[in-house]
Amino acid sequence: MASYIDRRSLLRGGAGLGLLGVTGAVLAACGDDSDAASGTESKSFGALNYQHSWVKNVEFAGAYIADAKGYYTSAGFESVNLMAGGPNVSQDAVVASGKSLLAISSPDITAAAILKGAPIVIVGAQYQKNPFCIMSLASAPITKPEEMIGKKIGVQATNEPVWNAFLKANGIDPGKVTKVPAQFDPSPLVSKEVDGWFSFFTNEPNLLKTKGVDTAVMLLNDHGYPMVSETYAVRKETLAKDRDKLKAALIGDVKGWTDSLADPKLGAGLAATKYGKDLGLDEAEQVLESTAQNTVVSTADTKANGLFTITDELVEETLKTLALGGTTIAKDQLFDLSVITEVYAENPTLKGAA
Repeated sequence: MASYIDRRSLLRGGAGLGLLGVTGAVLAACGDDSDAASGTESKSFGALNYQHSWVKNVEFAGAYIADAKGYYTSAGFESVNLMAGGPNVSQDAVVASGKSLLAISSPDITAAAILKGAPIVIVGAQYQKNPFCIMSLASAPITKPEEMIGKKIGVQATNEPVWNAFLKANGIDPGKVTKVPAQFDPSPLVSKEVDGWFSFFTNEPNLLKTKGVDTAVMLLNDHGYPMVSETYAVRKETLAKDRDKLKAALIGDVKGWTDSLADPKLGAGLAATKYGKDLGLDEAEQVLESTAQNTVVSTADTKANGLFTITDELVEETLKTLALGGTTIAKDQLFDLSVITEVYAENPTLKGAA
């Protein structure tokens, strides 16, 4: 089994995402600079510095498409700097320092930073569901939390806080499940040394699928651990001083992700052959990841309210989930959704695009 740099560990401070290595065929990106953002086309915002939470794989498909098709420049940016993350990059620290306009992060990381004094806030979310899951073999699926009792589950040290909170949320005694210390290569699941594997539903299941291994996935989000993810973190002062600039970046992202939803292959090709070409990404696997993540980017709520919006219910669920893990933070400390609301109020045609 190939070695893994698992993206999930970044969410808990370790080393990160599985990358398999056969580069696929080149997918050319079609540019389109004519689709200007309403209210921003006559303005010049200079450079867009945009910090991502991990390496340049398909996880950031919408941004690649927005850059390749000129959506950011149409919105008023003169240049675009998509900044890769990694195990040694703290995306929240980067945006808090002012080195980027916005950053992709997650509520647990951002909440922890805020409670330590970081002047940042979440303004939207790409993922409407928590992507953590318990992966099992399709021949012996684990479909609900109680089915883990009496079984062996591979859990990485960096993910133990989420694992423990998940067990607590479901009233499961940790002593009734055998937690097996694990790294990020899911070979022990394939060889049946364990019955389940802590994972991102977009990553390891698709990596194994390309190797001919069928798996079953149980999303933590659907079993007592709901939380938005891939959230936008910005400095609070940006909301006052650079509000239009931030809205222009979000408009570019809305357009890019709308295109990704329409064609999962587009962002996958750009990741494998352009933005992440040095990573040795398997384009076919990137398409599978892109297709999977689209299911949590576009939901009934986002179809009604617009991409990246977060309902009041999801805000409350996220806060409760954070509390399960020991992080207590007020709604107004963590979220300010006024900007994404304005984006759709000023550009109503964007809402129905996805």
